[in-house]
Amino acid sequence: MLIGILQARNIGEKGLYADFAASCIFNTRLVKFRRFPAFNMLCFRIALLICFLSHGVLAQEPESAVPVAQEQSAENTSKSIKDYKDYTLIDLILAAGIIGHTIILLSVVAVALMIEHFITIREKVLIPPGFADEVAKQLNEGKWNDAAKLCREDPSVLGIVLTAGLKECEIGWNSIEKATEDALAEQAARLYRKTEYLNLIGNIAPMIGLLGTVVGLLIAFHDMAALEGYQQRAGDLAGGIYLALVTTVQGLLVAIPSLAAYAVFNNRIALLMAETTYIAEQILRPVKKRLLKSK
Repeated sequence: MLIGILQARNIGEKGLYADFAASCIFNTRLVKFRRFPAFNMLCFRIALLICFLSHGVLAQEPESAVPVAQEQSAENTSKSIKDYKDYTLIDLILAAGIIGHTIILLSVVAVALMIEHFITIREKVLIPPGFADEVAKQLNEGKWNDAAKLCREDPSVLGIVLTAGLKECEIGWNSIEKATEDALAEQAARLYRKTEYLNLIGNIAPMIGLLGTVVGLLIAFHDMAALEGYQQRAGDLAGGIYLALVTTVQGLLVAIPSLAAYAVFNNRIALLMAETTYIAEQILRPVKKRLLKSK
């Protein structure tokens, strides 16, 4: 009987375990080994063990289903990875959602501000060529009213500063100096306020991108929890993180040029305002000499 048990364990079909175990139990109860009762009991216990094992094996899922599930999971993972590889730049932008679209809107505003600052914050705009010489000529000839009228008609920063100073000619040089300083400070503050929007965009764009990444990761982990299969989860998680990081890249691509342009325009404003101060002092020097002599 032991030889039969060992042969039964090598049988490929699992249904034979139960039939053979039942037969072993039946034979052990009929065959009387009077001389070997211990051997009879051992065979009976082995038969019971084979019976229990046969029921446990039959209750389990077939082994052929495991590799099939793994193959399907691997195929789904490879398909998802191929889908993410086939994404174009436009697909990535559209996949970023409303947060990515907000960053794109900020980039359009930043480009518009850069163009406007490049056109308006220039020496030819703030200090028109030939204007300082014309005003200085009028003041040297004593035509203060004509010089003031010429300054009022010019919308440049230098024209505004000189207009504020020449209005105080009747009061004295101290008033002229104070008025020109206040006008210079006001114009500098106006120009600096214009560039602050670039600084604002440069600071909030990466924060919005980080927000989009965090939201994308939350969605990716939430979707991953609802999937079955380790490989399928890993593939979808990698794809979700891949898309979530798009908003961070967008935010950085907007922030870096914006902050760089902000620094460049601020330096240009500081340089042009210093030059405006020097030119205004040179133009008003004849006025200063005449007013101090009159005292």
